[in-house]
Formats: sequence, C-alpha cells, structure tokens
Amino acid sequence: MADKINLNADIGEGFGAYDIGNDAELMEIIKSASIACGFHAGDPLTMRRLVAHAARVGASVGVHPGFNDLWGFGRRRITMPAEDLEYLIAYQIGALQAMVRYEGLSVTHLKPHGALNNMAAEDETLAMAIGRAIQITDPGIIYVALAGSSMHTAAEKLGLRLAREGFADRQYEDDGNLASRSISGTVIKDPVVACEQAVRMVRDGEVVSRHGKVIPVQVETLCVHGDELTGVAVAREVRKGLEAAGIAVVPLPEMLI
Repeated sequence: MADKINLNADIGEGFGAYDIGNDAELMEIIKSASIACGFHAGDPLTMRRLVAHAARVGASVGVHPGFNDLWGFGRRRITMPAEDLEYLIAYQIGALQAMVRYEGLSVTHLKPHGALNNMAAEDETLAMAIGRAIQITDPGIIYVALAGSSMHTAAEKLGLRLAREGFADRQYEDDGNLASRSISGTVIKDPVVACEQAVRMVRDGEVVSRHGKVIPVQVETLCVHGDELTGVAVAREVRKGLEAAGIAVVPLPEMLI
C-alpha cells in the first residue's frame, strides 16, 4: 500500500469572459494544477491568475496542452504529422513557462488534454512527439501518462521523468484505457463512487473496469476533472477518503523524490 499520492485537476479551461468549473475551490483541495494554455481552452489572464493562486496554496503547476480546438473543447480527434504536434506542444509549454516566472515558480509536469490524451495513449508516434517537446523545452518536466499507455512507454524510452496517472472520476475499459465519454455513465459523478475507486487504486493497486475486470495499476497521481459540475464535490470526497485511509496527498514532485 502506498502512503502518499498526488491529486491533480485540469483547470483554467474557460476562455475570456467564460469560466468552466470552479477553479478557486478546486485549488484549495488538489496539490497539482494542470493549466490549459490557450488552444483547447485558457488565455493569458486566466493562466496568470491561476499561477498566482497555485503559489498561494502551495500547488505545483503543469501544462495541460490540447489540440487547437476551442469550439470542440479539445475533445475532437485531429490528425496531424508528429512533427507538427511536437511544435504545438512546445508552444504551449513555452506559454506557461512565461507565466510561472511572475511567481518565481517552475513548470513541474505536462498532461495532455482530451482527444490528444486519448490518441497519444494508443499511438506511440504521437506519444513520442509529446515527449520530444518536453525533452527540448525542459527535460525536468514530468510526463503525466495513463499507466500502461503509449505515453508511459514513450517517457521511459526518452528517459523522461514519469508519473503514472489514474482517474478517480472515469470508468476504464478491460484493456486499461479510459472508456469513451460518449458512453453513458463512464464519467463518475457520484463522489462516494469516485472516492472508492481512488482509494482502491492507491491502496490495492487495482481498478475495476466497467465490465467488472480487475486491472492492476500503479499510480503516482490521481485526476479529478475540473470541468464537471461535480468536480469540487468529487475532489473533496476523494481527498477526504485518501487521508482517512492513511494516504497523504502531496504535490507531484514529492511523489518522484
């Protein structure tokens, strides 16, 4: 049984005058913030505000890059050459690197968003492109990857720091990949159910697929989705449950010491 875990959330996913999720409350619960960098969501003012909030609450800050798809919130699959994707990722890393300097922080991790995350989990060519962008811009950035995915493999091949990720609020398929959001019920909105799944992953090293298969998993970080209306309630219950089980919730860099 692990005695500590990181809790992360994808935040800053509004744009301009539009907010999605309750970032302020989430930041008081989580220990690592993955911030949208202007492609699937986000903008400079939102990024700046959330970096300042992270500094106040002691949360580590990471890049949450997505496809250039504001209308589709980065959840539509886009096919592009691997080289183009590499530069797309490097561009978004650079944007957040600029913003964290205002608070004297550094970018600690990178976690792809939405369709990009799903595609790179299955396609090693895309996963390697993301990894190369990390390697060139700052090889100290932690590559957050779905445990057992192609991103996991890419991080190891490139010698990058790796944090294997589990999801408290998503159902899994039998192969260990996330079940599609298009399938009813695959986003877990019940805080108690999400908490039970999170504690089981950390304590027992396993997760049960939506078909009932027990899948072994080893994770350094757990995600709660901030764009869901239930995000704050789920995050609060997950953290409460983890700590009740004797599992400390810490910033992501502390998981890799």
